[in-house]
Amino acid sequence: MPRFKQTIPIDDYVIDVLMRDLVGHDQHPAAYLVYVCLYGRAARNNWKALFISLRALADATGLSKSAVHVALQRLRRRELIVTQRQHATATPRHRVLRHWRKEFGKS
Repeated sequence: MPRFKQTIPIDDYVIDVLMRDLVGHDQHPAAYLVYVCLYGRAARNNWKALFISLRALADATGLSKSAVHVALQRLRRRELIVTQRQHATATPRHRVLRHWRKEFGKS
């Protein structure tokens, strides 16, 4: 019996373009891994913003907190996520952006 019951479709862009850009060109595979993790969680959450800490992302991806921090900076710079905080020590709220899907009216 499979551990997970829900299959999440992933856009071709994430596999064919984004992986090559982040892993090959930018040489930041951690950023790709963090994006895929956030993408999956957002898809399961109907693309709503996610409240998730550095520690939780580090645990989910197997990366260190510092690697996740750098990856999130890279993803924000590339405009693949938007992060908001209520205050400096609050758990950040990440929204996954999918700019390649503009024609569908959703990001």
